[in-house]
Amino acid sequence: MTVPVGLLRHADSPRLDGENHDHVRALAETTGALPPILVHRATMRVIDGMHRLRAAILTGRQHIPVRYVDGAEADIFLAAVRANVEHGLPLSLADREAAATRILTTHPQWSDRAIAETTGLASTTVGRIRQRTATTQPAARIGKDGRARPVNAAAARRHAGRLIEEQPHASLRDIAEQAGISPATAKDVRDRLQRGDSPVPAKLTLAETRAPGTHPQTPTVTRLLRRGRIPDPDQILRKLLRDPSLKLTDNGRLLLRWLSTHTVNTHEWERLEDELPTHCVPLVADLAVGLAYEWARLAETLKGRDQREMA
Repeated sequence: MTVPVGLLRHADSPRLDGENHDHVRALAETTGALPPILVHRATMRVIDGMHRLRAAILTGRQHIPVRYVDGAEADIFLAAVRANVEHGLPLSLADREAAATRILTTHPQWSDRAIAETTGLASTTVGRIRQRTATTQPAARIGKDGRARPVNAAAARRHAGRLIEEQPHASLRDIAEQAGISPATAKDVRDRLQRGDSPVPAKLTLAETRAPGTHPQTPTVTRLLRRGRIPDPDQILRKLLRDPSLKLTDNGRLLLRWLSTHTVNTHEWERLEDELPTHCVPLVADLAVGLAYEWARLAETLKGRDQREMA
């Protein structure tokens, strides 16, 4: 259907710089029919299509095709972000980060992955924005599937473990409901307890010990941070590559090849982070945590050897 352009209200746009005038002129010169703009029925506010509306006005058109959307006014901005991420003139990285900051204010209960999917960011980027901006954290977050999950998964698992011990005949569904976890997680906790293991997997325990926004810290790393002496991996690798005792032996060359392929450069991973497909993010994050743990153990082992040899 079409409506008079004068009835439409300006969009609550996620674009920090407003409309792109060059894009408006390009649309005005388009000969083919453009898709209908998206309009919130209750307020007549444009959700998606301000460039098309400006182009229509520029060419003197009095009416424009629209497609109505119903829903709460508080969710209009979410719909606008989704629409602009999915098609049309792409949102800049600054636009998407600003949108994530706003969504964290209006929907703090949403998980990092849910906000990442809406804004086209990596969930780790949303997590950093949350740490910078959030003053209070909800006890649970709503994921992409609409289900609420506890923020502190390790604490919820421990609570489930205590409930299983106190209520050995309770069903897994009852335990899950009381602890705020899924029945599958409750079953995993029960299986772990039956094997004599901790109800919390090692990776969750490791993640729980990290300060927000930092990497896992061992005593060695903590000491280096306190002294402001984090080593430069690239500089150290270059020095090792020049060392004849490594270059001229088979095991030394093997070590150099191994170190060269396992060195992480901050500038490189920050550049790749937002381009990582959403479905790969949790896998790469878990891999990074596991590798960080192994590197930390290696560092402690080598530091211990160095101290023994110096004694």
